[in-house]
Amino acid sequence: MSLWVANIVLVALGGALGGMGRLWVSGRVERIAGESFPWGILVVNVSGAACIGVVGGLLLSRDTHSAGAFQLWAVLVIGLLGSYTTVSSFSLQTLALLRAGDFPRAALNVVASLVLCLSAAAAGYAAALTLTPGA
Repeated sequence: MSLWVANIVLVALGGALGGMGRLWVSGRVERIAGESFPWGILVVNVSGAACIGVVGGLLLSRDTHSAGAFQLWAVLVIGLLGSYTTVSSFSLQTLALLRAGDFPRAALNVVASLVLCLSAAAAGYAAALTLTPGA
């Protein structure tokens, strides 16, 4: 099997797991918090951003030009976390709030998603750097 095909398989496997994880986490959160605000996707996107920050900090803080490092990136970031997080669901849920005339919740979703996801990615990245000797 060529390296290119192996990477495609890794992305597909990671994507399948990430999609299932998103469905499970967002469903659990919505059952607990209710559906009046898109808490499920917010939790998914923030937790995914934190994980991407950690993986980015671990893999990007050193020389990562090897095939193994790219395969880790492919399966974890492109596949698993790329499928787990979702800007499309965020967009659709924000649009639904706007169409319902719920402008305050739509604005809250946009601002909270942006601030929390960026903060989570930065915190994850910083945490990974503190755990990575010599980075």
